[in-house]
Amino acid sequence: MDRWQAMRIFVQVVECGGFAPAAKMLHMSPPSVTRAIARLEQIIGTRLLVRTTRSLKLTAAGEGYAADCRRILAEIAEAEANAAGSFTHPAGLLTVTAPALFGRIHVLPVVLDFLDRYPAMQVKTVFVDRVTNLVDEGLDVAVRIAALPASGLITRRVGSVRQVLCGSPDYFARFGEPLAPRDLAHHRIIGREGLFGHSEWLFGRDNSIRVPISPRLIVNTNDTAISAAVAGWGLSRFQSYQVAPEIEAGRLKVVLADYERAPVPIHIVHAEGRMVSARVRAFVDFAAERLRRRAGVNAEA
Repeated sequence: MDRWQAMRIFVQVVECGGFAPAAKMLHMSPPSVTRAIARLEQIIGTRLLVRTTRSLKLTAAGEGYAADCRRILAEIAEAEANAAGSFTHPAGLLTVTAPALFGRIHVLPVVLDFLDRYPAMQVKTVFVDRVTNLVDEGLDVAVRIAALPASGLITRRVGSVRQVLCGSPDYFARFGEPLAPRDLAHHRIIGREGLFGHSEWLFGRDNSIRVPISPRLIVNTNDTAISAAVAGWGLSRFQSYQVAPEIEAGRLKVVLADYERAPVPIHIVHAEGRMVSARVRAFVDFAAERLRRRAGVNAEA
């Protein structure tokens, strides 16, 4: 039995949690699977699995070897697909994650167009307002709105969004417009739990202007804050994409634009490195081009 086949059997045993279920998945006999693992351990010169009558556990060496085997087998599969020309026809399941509202407004239309373009593709969306772990959670591609720290992930910057202060024309007709951040002390503020739910707001490209806020209305969703602002109750801060339709329709107006903070970058992120699969490559290229044209997103080359 060659080394590639032994690695494949080992990974299957690990994923199935036992020799018998792995043998069934591989259409092999359990003794054959057992001999293959024993032979692999003999060649490597170390124990990979600890077997008991009730459980099967990886040794410390086995954990590292299992991760290496998965990577090597994936690279072999990608190399074979590349040689066969499969990269020109992406197929299979792709899992895409993004912030909830941005995902619904901007990423979902991209996904729908992508599915129309590539009939052999299937896409699962995970739109959540938290930072996901691509590797641990089995996600292929993420759209993230943040300045990203250095990591092993592959990133492509596709644009940015502004952080804007908004109110309705009716509100400004009643209370006037603030001309400087300090004027907010005399205005009604709609606060938010989470991202903008702090006791002070920062202004200026370098965040040098600090303004204490005391919101009388505190909400826990962006939709609620937008509705309250559109209703004319007060002022609130949003990412520009969140209120782009309301601004375009004239239901909200941006104020203090000269005091805005630096724009927040938008990145498309994936975990695959040198051997990028066809489905990831196709979606990243497709999404980058589409997101740069979406309303509420400041495009970047």
